[in-house]
Amino acid sequence: MILDQILIYPLKSGQGWARSEAVVHPWGLDGDRRWAVVDENGDNLWLGEFPRLASVAAHPTAEDGLRLAARGMEPLTVPPATGAATRVGFTGLDKAVLADDAAHAWFSELLGRPARLVWLDDPTRRSIDPAHGGLPGEVVSFAWDAPLLLTSESSALALDGWLAEEAARHGEDPPGRLSRVRFRPSVIIEGAEAFAEEGWREVRIGDIPFRVSEICDRCAVTTIDPETQVKGKEPLRTLARYHKWDGKTWFGIRLVTLEPGTIRVGDPVSAR
Repeated sequence: MILDQILIYPLKSGQGWARSEAVVHPWGLDGDRRWAVVDENGDNLWLGEFPRLASVAAHPTAEDGLRLAARGMEPLTVPPATGAATRVGFTGLDKAVLADDAAHAWFSELLGRPARLVWLDDPTRRSIDPAHGGLPGEVVSFAWDAPLLLTSESSALALDGWLAEEAARHGEDPPGRLSRVRFRPSVIIEGAEAFAEEGWREVRIGDIPFRVSEICDRCAVTTIDPETQVKGKEPLRTLARYHKWDGKTWFGIRLVTLEPGTIRVGDPVSAR
């Protein structure tokens, strides 16, 4: 097995940024999901409700700022967040730092409603929810339930086959290859048996060990086409037929960092 892709999401719910290597911290990949968009009460404006967030290309600057671009919007460079601390509605986290007013205005225009951009100044302040496999002392960025999400290309290919069968069952045109970004993975591996990852307890990528905290249950975010931001029925319709238990659909596994270091595309992957 090898590491095939690394993806970082500087803005929670924004586009993924492919990298050839990444530093792994206890809270996740370097630069991953340190920014998020919230409403006036500090509650997360999430991709499942606001698909246009998937159109936002966000890249960190050398000064811990953020460059933003999206279709129909003027590009914006956000300076490092130095605003007041504000309440946020993330499990295990009580506050984050406000970006500047121009950033709030940009996202308010993008989403057509009041919005604010916030920065997680210290990701060691946010603990992983024990309900999602978090242990004492484990931390996470604005990612929901674990520092990293791993998916397998073999599992995705199996899902592609199921999608074709489901389309035929409903008299629909055969679907193309499902975008792997729909699952918002941090790392994609090749060479495993399909869905073998669901039985793993530990994973090693290169020299970096991880603990599997849980299998990932899937939500409406996966039904949003990352290119068009249009919602559909898939892949949840198909997963509900072929890969559902305990009332939920499943795809991928969540990882917790055991030791910091650097991972690189092409690194060997082992698991047990």
